[in-house]
Amino acid sequence: MAAEKIKVAVVAGPTASGKTALAVELAKKHNGEVVSADSMQIYDEMQIGTARPDEEEMQGIPHHMMGFLSPSESFSVADYVEQAARCIQDIHARGKLPIVAGGTGLYIRSLLRGIRFTQMPEDSSLRRELEEASERDPMALWESLRQLDPEAAAAIHPNNRKRGVRAVEVCLLTGKPFSVQSREAAEGESPYRWAMVCIGFHDRQKLYDRINLRVDKMLEQGLVEEAKGFFQSHPGGTAVQAIGYKELAPYFRGAVTLEEAAEAIRRETRRYAKRQLTWFRREDEALWIYADEPQGKEGLLQKAEEYFEAQGIFALGKEAR
Repeated sequence: MAAEKIKVAVVAGPTASGKTALAVELAKKHNGEVVSADSMQIYDEMQIGTARPDEEEMQGIPHHMMGFLSPSESFSVADYVEQAARCIQDIHARGKLPIVAGGTGLYIRSLLRGIRFTQMPEDSSLRRELEEASERDPMALWESLRQLDPEAAAAIHPNNRKRGVRAVEVCLLTGKPFSVQSREAAEGESPYRWAMVCIGFHDRQKLYDRINLRVDKMLEQGLVEEAKGFFQSHPGGTAVQAIGYKELAPYFRGAVTLEEAAEAIRRETRRYAKRQLTWFRREDEALWIYADEPQGKEGLLQKAEEYFEAQGIFALGKEAR
């Protein structure tokens, strides 16, 4: 049965670690196409703030699951699994290698492990109560989640009220942690033969320095103008809580300076990267490769290629046709 499964290479890791660049190089050399696993890059109108790769960065490699959804629309993990699966099937059917690349751990885990979400109980009245509570005090809701399910809280940003509400709802209805149920009750047979590399840093400050530089570049590229238009067009919805946008809201109100808002973006992005690292450390099957080793980008590519070859995902020397 394993031989019949679709082979998938996965490049994961924290924001600003170089996932896109590595995925593109792998795709160029091994006849691949990239399937994004980023919960914010799915939205259009958010090119700069979500660091969505541009044409130059993609180098002609097709990228899927990016920029296709209005920020006013909702999009669940189950939606991602369904649509990404269709992309992977199409890529495979055309004789190419699907390369999943991104930093949204729940998307990646759910896709690869065949997670089913229909088994989770729902209570609309409880959800409304939780939603109202989260609007009054998002941190109080997140603190409740941390008490109920520390693992889920580590993966869900306090400002992502929709996911936080859902996780607390499931915990309260079942008396079991949301994260445990995601693993035990809803995990099915994976349709993929997959292998994952995660990009890390021996010196975390080097990652934080890259994050700070990325935020500066975003501001130079026009993040403030993009965010201003975004808030005018989409005053509500999950996407409004994206890092890089919500921190600018006080600036638009005149409550903080632009530099204070920029520092808030840097700080929140660093915190997000720390949570991503915590999440991916739980992926026991993943091979960690380090961006701050002396070999640099070439060393990352070589280690990833050797690992994917050893796992039977592709054969080295098979160049893109």
